[in-house]
Amino acid sequence: MTSSELAREAFPQRIKRRIKHSLGPWGVFIEGFVRHPVMVGSIIPSSRFTITKMLSRVKWDECKVFVEYGPGVGTFCRPVLERLPRDGALIVIDTNPLYIDYLRRTITDSRFTAVLGSAADVEDIVRANGHEKADYVLSGLPFSTLPEGVGPAIADATARVIRPGGAFLVYQFSTRARDYMARHFTRIEKDFEPLNVLPCHLFWGWKDEEEAA
Repeated sequence: MTSSELAREAFPQRIKRRIKHSLGPWGVFIEGFVRHPVMVGSIIPSSRFTITKMLSRVKWDECKVFVEYGPGVGTFCRPVLERLPRDGALIVIDTNPLYIDYLRRTITDSRFTAVLGSAADVEDIVRANGHEKADYVLSGLPFSTLPEGVGPAIADATARVIRPGGAFLVYQFSTRARDYMARHFTRIEKDFEPLNVLPCHLFWGWKDEEEAA
């Protein structure tokens, strides 16, 4: 291949890098969606209204370990870190290496750990990071489009890893996730956020003491 041919081949890649750089986090988010649309809930990150409402019921003074599934480019990560105690830990899990690499490069908080892996392995991941249980688990994973068997496996593992008094926080465009949650959490609070693209359903599944017993 001649030098001119190499230059022509490299030109689209240079354009692509420039566009991606100009878009910042949005560029990374959109590329991740294009590569893995089934595992990403939306092409648009959650709104600040969704973030505020979703995190409003967390008892932050009692939170030491917060886990998030499908963090994307960190839309929830930074608000969680702002609220998390100084001795707390935020562990995020994603199957998309593009997102994990981006988060590791851009979030330098010592309380933050980004793991490339499956949410179904949350118990092993939490233990590998020096903890036995999680206080809260947040998920925006699209349960309605996950491969068969993956949704129930994630719900099962999540119910086991959450400590008594903790909760499973879920935001979705459909109510399908509640069906998975109901198998493990008898007390599920719900809300709706219209100021989001798309409007989304919010659920908090609480692990009460009697359920843990």
